[in-house]
Amino acid sequence: MTFVKRLLREPVFHFVLLGALLFAYYEWTGGGGPGSRRITVTPGLVQHLAAGFYRTWQRPPTPAELKGLVDDHVKEEIATREAMAMGLDRDDAVIRRRLRQKLEFLTEDEAAQNPPTEAELRAWLEAHPESFARDAQVSFRQVYLNPGQGGPGGKGEAKRLLSRLRASGEDVDTRKLGDWTLLPAEVPLSQLRDIARDFGEVFANALDTLATHTWTGPVTSSFGVHFVYIRERVPGVRPTLDEVRPLVEREVTSERRKKKLDDQYQELLKKYDVVIDFPREPESGSDSSNTGRAG
Repeated sequence: MTFVKRLLREPVFHFVLLGALLFAYYEWTGGGGPGSRRITVTPGLVQHLAAGFYRTWQRPPTPAELKGLVDDHVKEEIATREAMAMGLDRDDAVIRRRLRQKLEFLTEDEAAQNPPTEAELRAWLEAHPESFARDAQVSFRQVYLNPGQGGPGGKGEAKRLLSRLRASGEDVDTRKLGDWTLLPAEVPLSQLRDIARDFGEVFANALDTLATHTWTGPVTSSFGVHFVYIRERVPGVRPTLDEVRPLVEREVTSERRKKKLDDQYQELLKKYDVVIDFPREPESGSDSSNTGRAG
């Protein structure tokens, strides 16, 4: 059993398996390769064409319709082989991209065959705790002071305003206090990251340290200073694996596919001698039209 597991992890085994699958595909479809002059329509291919017709029209094809499907497949096979023989597939970005997608799809599909284990899921969640963590939430009221407008920005005025706010409690009419601002005076229960978008990160981070059910301040933001009344605070929560299992499975599978592709390309790269010639930069003071020969 250990030998089998080790064999399944070997990249060479995967390439041999991929070659076998491609060979089986050509045999099943009757394709003899781009240079072959033989086209064989196998029973399996006929069934495949009929099944595709049924999925589209919700009924089996008539004998005449099935013959038309087979004839169309033969025409497509002829056109494909002739086009490749003429080199029409070369230097075509669309075809090259499609071939790459098909090759990578085979590899990615193989990587996704076995679902992630419980240990893999837990390890990924432990390594990425911030990915699905629910941010702390705060609801509050605020009174804004703009020091640049000559308002009650001095320490004495700020202390008197804070004393007045604390004496009035939560239900004070903030419309008659502080300076005008587009910032909301009442903020419902919101995540700190959302509050940071309106008030700035410095202000949002400070909210997480303020006492609740009392006016506190001044609290600095990029706009000025604020007096804040925290109504409610909900601490951040780190979800359990069961709460986010489908999302973690998706991420683990995605990482597995990417690693599989990277490993495959690294292995295939060993078969090629890659030479990259970058154009030479023109020497300082020389004619800009004379870039030299790449070498």
